[in-house]
Order: sequence, then structure tokens, then C-alpha cells
Amino acid sequence: MTQGTVNLEIINAVGYITFFHPSSNAMPGYLLKQLAEILQQAGNNDHVKVIVLQSEGRTFCAGASFDELLALDNFDQAVEFFMGFARVINTMRQLPKFVITKVQGKAVGGGVGLIAASDFSMASVHAAVKLSELSIGIGPYVIGPAVKRKIGTAAISELSIDAATWHTAYWAREKGLFAKVYDTNDELNKEVEILAGKLAGYDPEATRILKRELWSDTENWDNLLAEKARISARLVLRDFTRDFLKKFKK
Repeated sequence: MTQGTVNLEIINAVGYITFFHPSSNAMPGYLLKQLAEILQQAGNNDHVKVIVLQSEGRTFCAGASFDELLALDNFDQAVEFFMGFARVINTMRQLPKFVITKVQGKAVGGGVGLIAASDFSMASVHAAVKLSELSIGIGPYVIGPAVKRKIGTAAISELSIDAATWHTAYWAREKGLFAKVYDTNDELNKEVEILAGKLAGYDPEATRILKRELWSDTENWDNLLAEKARISARLVLRDFTRDFLKKFKK
């Protein structure tokens, strides 16, 4: 359980946070904990004016670690696992700095939640998205408020109910999950760097106030996402979900 990394590199007042896990960037609990901590570190660092969240490899994020989901054996443990995504989302929304998410490849489940919790998302044409939770016996409950806030009820309903279908990057841009979509990753990298550089030069106080305004009416999310984590924990321990995860692993 020590595979994977989360790193912060500061370049020209831009804090680049990069995460990686060899299982298509699936996120076990310890990596989610590290990600929340490093996001907070970047938010508290006066040398960082804007944050770019990115991952290594071809896939942006495969969501929750199926291996860890299968290893859960009691309710409290399951709640703690789902609180990992809740803490990252709440950290991102509470930071006084803008978070740009650079999405170079596919995103599933919790990966879509990370994108939705950012302030501005830029993607390549390869960045298809899917919410597969219903197909394994749970639902996108913890990430749901962030995704719904970003794309609305109709679009999250389509993603959640059509749980086996990949939706293209252009679909995600049309619904508001992505602000920009680029034909190549090289172009994506260049444009993210340009935007981050501009934001790094803006007034920090104006940025802080605007971010607070954009995230208004989410003050109850600490309690809301904790309740969603409890719902997910109860469902993931049922035989239906555990049998599916065992079959998937085989």
C-alpha cells in the first residue's frame, strides 16, 4: 500500500500538484490523504498564487481503488475511505486560490469529482468521462454535489444512469465540466501554462474574494459530504457490490 506519489513543484508562482498511481491513477485512501494535505500546503504557501492539479500517464484518474474497496470489512473503515474524496473536494473549494485541473486522459468516478471540484478545467480530446458507480452497486454520492454544481441535474443524471458509457470530452465541455478542449496534449500543456501564468499575476485578494463568491451556498458541504460518505459506506459493504468487485478483479 505504498505505491503512488503526490508531488508539489512551484514554478513562477504556480504550484503544480502531480499525482500518480500505477493502477491508472486509481486513488487509494493514503494518496487521497496526501493530496488533501499537499493542496492545503499549496494554499497556505505565499509563493504559490495559483494551483494546477494534474496526473502522470495516459489516464487522468480511475477513481476509487477497487483493491481498497474490496478490502473494506467494516462500516467505520468504509466511511473513512469515502471521506478521502470528501476531504479533497472540501479542501479544493475552501482554498483561497484558484485550482486549474489539467485533464490529459479519461476520468472515472472520483476522478470526475476532482475535475468538478476545481475552479477551471482544461482537457485534451482524449479526456472522456464516466460515472460507473451505479453499475457496481453504489452511486456517485460523495462527488455528486460537486458534479451537480458544475454540470447541473440533467447532465449528472445522464452520467449516473448511463453508467457504462463513456462521454466524450466535447460532451463534457458542452455540459460545463471542461472549459476548454484541445486536440493534443502538447497544446493542452501550453495553454494551461499560459492561463496559470496570467492568474499568478492577478491580485491575490481579488482572487480570494471571487473564489468565495463562486463557491457561495456550499458552506454546509463539510456535513453534507460526510453524510454522503456514510451512504456509500453502507452500500459498498453489501454482497452485491462485493461480489461485483471480486468478479471485476478476477
